[in-house]
Amino acid sequence: MITDKINLTATQILEKEFKTSMKGYKQEEVDKFLDLIIKDYETFTQEIEELQAENLRLKRQLEDSYKKQPQAQTGTTNFDILKRLSNLEKHVFGSKLYD
Repeated sequence: MITDKINLTATQILEKEFKTSMKGYKQEEVDKFLDLIIKDYETFTQEIEELQAENLRLKRQLEDSYKKQPQAQTGTTNFDILKRLSNLEKHVFGSKLYD
């Protein structure tokens, strides 16, 4: 899962404290920027979870629909294909094909 590859959580970003120095950054600007990052992280995390859930739902739906199909329809033999091709040729070319 992609969430396993993410190093930081929104909470970790929120709780991160930086050391200050005389020529450091303005704390308010850093906090505002980190707030934006946290909001984006939460949005991305929510979107990822929704997409993963939808992906799982669609896979299950596909498996269910495959299981419900009659086996006779899913297995087409070479004979069936040749028979269809022969009928198609007769229909398109008519009696000219066999003259």
